[in-house]
Amino acid sequence: MRTRDPLENTELTFLLGMAFQLVLSEFVSRVDAAGHAELRPVHGLVFQALRGAGATSSELAERLGVTKQAAGQIIDDLEKRGYVERRPHPAGGRRKLVVLTGRAQEHLSVAGRILHELEGQLGKQLQDVGLDVPRAELAAIIRSLAGDAIPPLRPVW
Repeated sequence: MRTRDPLENTELTFLLGMAFQLVLSEFVSRVDAAGHAELRPVHGLVFQALRGAGATSSELAERLGVTKQAAGQIIDDLEKRGYVERRPHPAGGRRKLVVLTGRAQEHLSVAGRILHELEGQLGKQLQDVGLDVPRAELAAIIRSLAGDAIPPLRPVW
């Protein structure tokens, strides 16, 4: 007689949340072990939001869905740690452009490598039991709820 999986009838929101927490926890553990224990997932979201040309603190607040004050505090902290720097805005005026430093770029490189390794391992484990990473299914859920206006991932956890 086959025992029933207790997750079989669990609500979708709980399953998505549990999966996210478990993957994120494993990712953070591996990033910590790689020498980046001082950073948390919110910092990675900040780095993603600042990739390329950078952003003003107001733009960062909007991208992260946080207050300008919260964005300013994150920027101050990351600047003290050497991950971002403020530069004069190319358009002039009093605004400052917040950009990533080489230290942040190194973190992004390490985190990206770890994320791809983790995803590969999960894919292999699922493949061993006849499944695939449910990328298409998750994308379909996102599209059905958001349409073409795909929202950014924001630090709400």
